[in-house]
Amino acid sequence: MKILLVEDEIGLADAVGALLIKEHYETDIANDGKLGLALAQTGGYDAVILDIMLPGMNGLDVLSTLRAKGIETPVLLLTAKSEVSDKINGLDCGADDYLTKPFEIGELLARIRAMTRRKGMQVDINPKYGDITLDLKKGELWCGSESVVLGRKEFQMMELLLSNEGKIVTKEMFVKKVWDSNDENDYNNVEVYISFLRKKLQILHSTVLIKTRRGIGYCLDGG
Repeated sequence: MKILLVEDEIGLADAVGALLIKEHYETDIANDGKLGLALAQTGGYDAVILDIMLPGMNGLDVLSTLRAKGIETPVLLLTAKSEVSDKINGLDCGADDYLTKPFEIGELLARIRAMTRRKGMQVDINPKYGDITLDLKKGELWCGSESVVLGRKEFQMMELLLSNEGKIVTKEMFVKKVWDSNDENDYNNVEVYISFLRKKLQILHSTVLIKTRRGIGYCLDGG
C-alpha cells in the first residue's frame, strides 16, 4: 500500500514517514500544499494523510481540488485544531476521516486501515500480537487454527489494542474512538467489553492477556 503524507512540520513528517515505512507502507512526503496536490493528482496512492495548515496551499483547498477533479483517494486530515467547526469543514470538503494533533501512531495506523476498508481496498497486513491475529476483512480473531467472531465494538477495541503493540490504551481513548463520546459514564462500557474480549481469548486458548493498568487503561501482554 502506498501513502502520501503532506505535512509541513519536517520533524513530524520524517518521524511519521519512518514509522509508516516500518509498518510496510510505501510512503512519499510533501512539505507544502502545492507539491502535495501535484503528487496526489497522479492517482498513484492508496491513501493521503493531509495536514490542514500548509504553506503554499492549505489542506482544505488541496482536498477540495482533488475531489473536484474526481480523485477519490481516501484522505485523512491532520490538524492542531480541535473545534467542531473545523472537523465539519474538513468532512464537508470530502475528507474520509479526521485526526487531531498530537496523536498516537497506533491510532493513526488504525484510522488508515479503517478508511481504506471503507473504500473496499485491499488491506495488506492483519495486525498481530503474540499468538493472535485480527482478520480485518472478516472481523475474526485467530489463534492458530481456531477463530472467534468479534462484535463491532469488540473488533474496534481489539484493533486499538493490537495497533498499540503492548502499549497502554487509556479508557479515554476507547470511549472517544469506539463510542465517539467524551462521557465518563461510558467508562463502564469499556470494562464490560474488555471482559468480553478476555473471554474470547480464553476460548481461543491464547497466551495473550489483556492487562489492567489501574486508573489508566489496558494493554496486551504475553504471547
